[in-house]
Amino acid sequence: MNGLPRKIQASVARPQLSRQSPQQGNSHIASNEKTREPQQIHECLLSRSGYRVRMADSPGQRNKATMLIKSMYSWRGYATEHIATLPHNPNCIALEASTEDKMFGTLSVGLDSADGLLADSLYQAEIDILRRMGRRVCEISKLAFNPQYSSKEAIASLFHLAYIYAHNIYQRTDLLIEVNPRHVSFYQRRLGFQQIGELRTCPRVDAPAILLHVALDYGAKQIAKYAGSRDPNGKSLYPYFFSAAEVQGLTSRIVNAA
Repeated sequence: MNGLPRKIQASVARPQLSRQSPQQGNSHIASNEKTREPQQIHECLLSRSGYRVRMADSPGQRNKATMLIKSMYSWRGYATEHIATLPHNPNCIALEASTEDKMFGTLSVGLDSADGLLADSLYQAEIDILRRMGRRVCEISKLAFNPQYSSKEAIASLFHLAYIYAHNIYQRTDLLIEVNPRHVSFYQRRLGFQQIGELRTCPRVDAPAILLHVALDYGAKQIAKYAGSRDPNGKSLYPYFFSAAEVQGLTSRIVNAA
């Protein structure tokens, strides 16, 4: 078995679950209120500070998420002609954040399967090293955020829900993401990602890409230490992640809705 490249070795640790100390959060976990329509109960995971986060699991939501992706990618100068409508795929969890009348953020969590990951098209050799170690990998893709709504809280809400699906629900150990080089420092500072793949060109958007990686047990430790503290002066997003009590409610809700 090949050993990990030095950059991967530095970012991979033995997976373990960390317990969080309960803290008082300001989120409202969507509850099964009798006045709410059944479809709304299934979709809405979280209501927080004037916006909600839910699964983009209907054709209409997936179409809106795709339109948002194309709009934001085009604004940044990426090609969009090869971006297809988000499919219904059991190995891909699509999330969206919206106000009452506007979707402003979306991302997808792709679970490794026989079909592989999107990142395999450029970085299969690097990802296969993790697989041979017995790591259970997943990826974030189709990430788009309207900068008008890009508060730390809103971005952290989407990323923490992605973490809950990947780590708490599907027991994945490692998270990957392909990003434009100009965004590398954001993911390193805000979430602790490290680079494990060299600069290449992504044909899906005709733009340069770099593969980043973070071990999810590292995220668990950061969440246990900082979640709910909401430090406005810090660079990390982890202080804006959900408190332990909120995580418990969200995890239970996701499991019960499955």
